[in-house]
Amino acid sequence: MSSIYEPAEDSFLMSEALSKEIPKLLKQNPNLNFLEVGCGSGIGLDVAFKTGINKDRILGSDVNKKAIAYCDKLGFRVIQSDLFKNIRGKFDIVAFNPPYLPLDKKEPKSSRVTTTAGKKGNELIIKFLKQAKNHLTEQGMIFIVTSSLSKNINFQKLGYEAKEIGNKKLFFERLVVWRLNLIKEI
Repeated sequence: MSSIYEPAEDSFLMSEALSKEIPKLLKQNPNLNFLEVGCGSGIGLDVAFKTGINKDRILGSDVNKKAIAYCDKLGFRVIQSDLFKNIRGKFDIVAFNPPYLPLDKKEPKSSRVTTTAGKKGNELIIKFLKQAKNHLTEQGMIFIVTSSLSKNINFQKLGYEAKEIGNKKLFFERLVVWRLNLIKEI
């Protein structure tokens, strides 16, 4: 298994967005349940805790055993899971800074798990969004990062209302943090 994903521009962009959004959400619901899928180094877990979410309401998951061990040492509740495979329950906030790049056959296979989301760069994200519906509370929301290098995702077609809440322009791509809510049936 590869090493733990080191925080980079995408991690800091997500952290900034969560730092702004979580305090507002805590005013509406002081007992938020938070899940970070692909917790890596635990940066999102730490932001959730530092912005006021009770530590016993924070859960992290990752496919990487090293990431799980690392976040466990930080004092967070974590489990090994490929997306939602081992996740039980519903959450008010699900954060995911996924691999979001299209396949680059020149990239070593060992690092693709942290960077590549399929041939078009969106396949893993689409799979995540299809599974996530079963793990959101009625008012639950998803915070997710995408890249302009990947094929666009039709969030509405997948059943989500989407709002861009942060972005960062890099010299070769534009990263975006989205807040997604399930489309309410009328």
